[in-house]
Parts: sequence; C-alpha cells; structure tokens
Amino acid sequence: MPHPSHPARWIDLATATRPWRITSVLLMLVVTVLALMPTVPRDLSLGWDKLNHASAFCALAITWRLGFPGSLWRWVQLAAGLMLLGGAIEVAQHFVPGRQADAADLLADGIGVAAGLAATAALEWLLRRRLPPSVRPRAG
Repeated sequence: MPHPSHPARWIDLATATRPWRITSVLLMLVVTVLALMPTVPRDLSLGWDKLNHASAFCALAITWRLGFPGSLWRWVQLAAGLMLLGGAIEVAQHFVPGRQADAADLLADGIGVAAGLAATAALEWLLRRRLPPSVRPRAG
C-alpha cells in the first residue's frame, strides 16, 4: 500500500467516483434546504450572501465534476444543470417568507460553478502532468 502522501493515493481519491457522487447529492440537498429556509443560520453564513451562493455552487461543481467525470459535453451539462438548480432556488425563494428572488444571486451561483469547474480542470491537468503514466487519470 502506498504511503498516504504518495501521488497514487491522491489519484485514487480524486478518481473514486462513488464517494463523490454520494457527497454531491447530499451537498445539493443541504444547499437546497438552506436556500429555502427563511434565514440562513448565522453559523453557516460567510458574512455576505453572494459569497454564500458562490461558495455553495463552487463546492457543488467540484463534487459533481469529481463524481461524474467525462467529456467537455459533460462539463456543459453539469454547468447547465447547476444553473437550473440555482434558477429554481431563486424562483422558490420568491415564495419563502423572509427571502426574495435575486438575479445577482444567480450570477453568484454562475461564478461559483465556473470557479469549481476551473478548479477541477486545474486539478486534472496537474495530475496528468505530474503523475507517472501508469497512474494518470484519463483526459476527459
């Protein structure tokens, strides 16, 4: 078994899709529930609503991308799906007392999705570049 700091351990973690799939679904449920609460619990807020949105959707993009790897088309589907989720949340917030629909929130969601996908692209690039060919992830 390789040492925990061995590059092969990192690739195993990054390419094991099942844990990321479970995490992505649970995270999506948590984000949706928090977004539909009348107020966000103070302990879970980063202090600025737009940063909350961007961070949540960045984390969603990362976990979904690691859980469902694939081609560029998969990236487009993932981004579109997350933006639909963000839009649905904004529409639903219109009906939640104490909340309001806000196009700027949807923009923050999109920035978070873009940041998350950029982070996973950078991770994949680094892994392909730095690891020996025998343990490199496939380009997708």
